[in-house]
Amino acid sequence: MSASAVDFPIPNILENRWRHALIALVLSLAWIALLYRDSATSMVVIWSRSETFMHGFLVIPIVFWLVWRKRLSIASHMPDPLIPALPIVAFAGLAWALGELAFTNSLTQLTFVALLVLAVPCVLGGSIARIIVFPLGFMFFSVPLGEFLLPKLMEWTADFTVIGLRLSGVPVYREGLNFVIPSGNWSVVEACSGVRYLIASLTVGSIFAYLNYRSVKRRAMFVLVSVFVPLLANWIRAYMIVMLGHLSGNTIAVGVDHLIYGWIFFGVVIFLMFAIGAHWSEPEQLVIFSTEPEFFRVKNAATVVKLWGATAIFAVLVALPHIALWFIDRSPSTAVVPLTEPTTIGSHWKIARPTAFDFTPAYQNSTEKIHASYVHQGQTVGLYIGFYRKQDYKHKLVASDNVLVVRHDPRWALASSGERVIAFAHDLHAVHATELRGASLTESDLTANLLVWKIYWINGTLTASDYLARVYGAIYRLMGRGDDSAVIVVYTPKGRGAEGDVKLESFLSDGYATINEFLLRASNRN
Repeated sequence: MSASAVDFPIPNILENRWRHALIALVLSLAWIALLYRDSATSMVVIWSRSETFMHGFLVIPIVFWLVWRKRLSIASHMPDPLIPALPIVAFAGLAWALGELAFTNSLTQLTFVALLVLAVPCVLGGSIARIIVFPLGFMFFSVPLGEFLLPKLMEWTADFTVIGLRLSGVPVYREGLNFVIPSGNWSVVEACSGVRYLIASLTVGSIFAYLNYRSVKRRAMFVLVSVFVPLLANWIRAYMIVMLGHLSGNTIAVGVDHLIYGWIFFGVVIFLMFAIGAHWSEPEQLVIFSTEPEFFRVKNAATVVKLWGATAIFAVLVALPHIALWFIDRSPSTAVVPLTEPTTIGSHWKIARPTAFDFTPAYQNSTEKIHASYVHQGQTVGLYIGFYRKQDYKHKLVASDNVLVVRHDPRWALASSGERVIAFAHDLHAVHATELRGASLTESDLTANLLVWKIYWINGTLTASDYLARVYGAIYRLMGRGDDSAVIVVYTPKGRGAEGDVKLESFLSDGYATINEFLLRASNRN
């Protein structure tokens, strides 16, 4: 029988000292939950609406159970606040504040969980935190992270599937994440990325490794297996589904069926992974606990003054980010006068009405926007500017639902994307370059495809990176310059050769000064 399953009496001297420590810990956790309730709430909302992160509801109960298994080891140590951990709390608070300034849920949620974890060493001590280091680390699985992997995982799935089809003798025409085979059209969507399988496998694989292995090497190896196995399994699953559809004349493994088959296949793979891993399991060492007081590590524990002093400092550090944000957000509100399209961009480009192309970037909740077409010597370029001020989590420039084209758009579909470096505004700048094709893959006219360039304008600073746009926005808010930002989108038909690229570069080179002046005027209005 495992010693952890048996209760032993605890010496009175330990009971008295632990009482204060547990009260301090509960108050610290409650203080964090109160101050950072918005971050906690946003996590729960994502758990409830996303099948990918529904496991978040189970993380806290699992953590409590894992800690309970270590209760005797914990009780044999004396609470002694780890003072050197307090600067880490300050750093975590700063990171949370930056996440708030940049409206980045993932960062605020990560730092919220980090503060909960740091409460243990700061109040109970480093020796106790080391005993439950895995349960504390497991708490980070409650953070709904992983969607940033979607584009790359979808690309890998498409690569593997197309290679597998060609090796199987099936001719394939591929364009981006879409491909055509003789029996029909297929597309790699979010559900095909395997991110759900990856997160589920990593979560349960980590618990399995912790409970079944004692050595760090074996635990690390099994966790790595838990990462690579679901990726490979998802690629095989995608290939098998397409082949089943192809061989059956698209009567099986289509629609909802392929998701059901996928989870059954994944369940079998995970079962086999655990069954094989169990062969190398290491039994838990039996620890004999004595009921004699001398057995317990009764050291010169922290005095009550030190304990509550460390708790008070911890509480102040946790509150400081909120105080700082309160001062930053005290700046007076400024309204934006409705914007009108410039009649001339640069020295040559004249406005043309109505808009020449049936395309509108799918950017939501902008404060103001303009959308127009400009003509020069028979060449036409579309211009879209979405301007954002006084942003929050529901009205922000960089957001998952702010895209050039939504999935299942009836007119346009993404063909390819990347970055290009071009010269304008007296310097070289990267732009996010995208090619859009007609929604019907088989009927698309490549010369009629749209070339779309996108760049962010953050208080006069240009960047093509979503991450840098958030960072610049946070920095400018810290400097007291507000959060005025915009997305600049220019587009034109692809044409032949580099015709479209030349046209867009000419438009930005000639017209960016006008666009920048236009946005600066919008920023300075009161």
